[in-house]
Amino acid sequence: MADATNQGAGNDVRQPELPLPKDSGLTLDEYLAMQRAIGHPTRYQLLRVLVANDELSAAAFKEAVTVESHNFYYHLDELVDVGLVDRRKRRTPDSQGFYTYYRPTAMGSVILDHGIEELMRRERTFNDVYA
Repeated sequence: MADATNQGAGNDVRQPELPLPKDSGLTLDEYLAMQRAIGHPTRYQLLRVLVANDELSAAAFKEAVTVESHNFYYHLDELVDVGLVDRRKRRTPDSQGFYTYYRPTAMGSVILDHGIEELMRRERTFNDVYA
C-alpha cells in the first residue's frame, strides 16, 4: 500500500493547504474531536436544545430532552470535554435551588449552525431546485 504522503509524487497531484494557520488557537485534533462529538445523535440533540435555550439548569435541561439519566450526563460531559458546552457552577443555589447551569460555547453554536445544520439547509435548497 502506498504511503499517502508520497501519493502522486511527480504526478502533478495537488496537495491541500494546511487546514489551520500556524497561530491557531486549537489543534486539528481538537477540531476533529468536536466534529466527532456533534456526530453522535444524542450529543447533537443535546447541543441543539441548549443552543435554542442559551442556558439551562441541569434539571431543566434533563427534562427538556428524552435521554436516559446515565446517558444524559455521559453525553453532556463529552460536549463539555471537547469545548462545545460550558458548565457553570454556582456557589449558592438560585431561587429554584439549582447549582449547575449549561450553555453552548461560541464554538458550540457555530459548529451546530455552520456544520451539520448548514448541510441540511443546503439539502432543502437542492430539493427545491430539483423538485
